[in-house]
Amino acid sequence: MSIAKRIAEKQNRQRRTISVPEWGEDGTPLLIYVSDVTAGDLDKLQRKHKDFINNMTIAGMVDLLILKAEDADGNRMFSLEDKFTLMGEPVNLIGDIAGKMFSDIASVEDQEKN
Repeated sequence: MSIAKRIAEKQNRQRRTISVPEWGEDGTPLLIYVSDVTAGDLDKLQRKHKDFINNMTIAGMVDLLILKAEDADGNRMFSLEDKFTLMGEPVNLIGDIAGKMFSDIASVEDQEKN
């Protein structure tokens, strides 16, 4: 078995939840399911948002949310059509959600090494 196949078998595709009370209904927070941010995800974001790692823009964070947010069944929660609506949300809320998506990464430098 090749090294790449062994790595692929070991990759953790577990999802975690991010609770967003501001977007919930009837006192129940919205749960966003996310998997780890991968090198491929960062590459995709950096193609659109130059220097995304060192200069994370709100538009880049919204694109991360569109890319990674899923419902409990694994379906994407947002599409590009939702970007305008998401851009109208408070900066601290979008930043908090994006930060939680990166919570599994020790530091930007560690991620760039991978």
